[in-house]
Amino acid sequence: MRTRPTLSWSPTGDLPPGTTDLKPVADALGTGGVLVLSGAGLSTESGIPDYRGEGGSLSRHTPMTYQDFTADAAARRRYWARSHLGWRTFGRALPNAGHRAVAAFGEHGLLSGVITQNVDGLHQAAGSEGVVELHGSLDRVRCLSCGTLSPRRELARRLDAANPGFEPVAAGINPDGDADLSDEQVADFRVLPCANCGGILKPDVVFFGETVPPQRVEHCRRLVREAASLLVLGSSLTVMSGLRFVRQAARAGKPVLIVNRDPTRGDQHARTRVALPLGAALTTVATRLGIPTDSQ
Repeated sequence: MRTRPTLSWSPTGDLPPGTTDLKPVADALGTGGVLVLSGAGLSTESGIPDYRGEGGSLSRHTPMTYQDFTADAAARRRYWARSHLGWRTFGRALPNAGHRAVAAFGEHGLLSGVITQNVDGLHQAAGSEGVVELHGSLDRVRCLSCGTLSPRRELARRLDAANPGFEPVAAGINPDGDADLSDEQVADFRVLPCANCGGILKPDVVFFGETVPPQRVEHCRRLVREAASLLVLGSSLTVMSGLRFVRQAARAGKPVLIVNRDPTRGDQHARTRVALPLGAALTTVATRLGIPTDSQ
């Protein structure tokens, strides 16, 4: 399958070193008006792997592209078989300490908003409100013909009924909810059409090669303009969909702070990058600010 060139980014040049000093993050949150931009690294402690961090899945998994999905029935069968199996695990994931800390920051009025690149819904499950799902969510399904949106759980029930005995053993689960299965394991999987019009069903997420809806991008740009600072959590910022907001904040002179164990494509724009596990780091910041979380 095809991939976008940005997927192959690796740290080059003189990037600011990571630190373990959480004071700049605590100071920014204490001031308020912080816009959170989260990525897959925030959900690893919930059992959902990252693409690019330690043990990341890109070395063994190529995400589905929009072009392949829409043009190739075999690609759609492979995707839905793998995604259906992955959903059984992915859909049961629970928020971790990092998600709960972000929700607590929001409840105490320290955040101006939350933008997530994740499609797992864990921010909302932890209690965050008004989350902008930049890349959509796996818990919804959209028909490419009539546009009907329906809950993923309904399609899951239909697929279970259409594929009795489908219990393959997967090599792993990926950040997009896709299980690692061989072509032989998915060969007999039955894909179902839209119950409303018979059209092609697609998860309501942005595939690689697909663009984020312009109105959603503009909404995020407005959030950046209105924020006092930008806090990036668990994103390598490899793809432009998230990096553009870091660049926008930096151009506007707004502090950019990153909590990510590995170097990111946005480090050159950041005031600091904290190289610590997210759950523990954010819980520590909450403690310093006197904010209780479910982790405490």
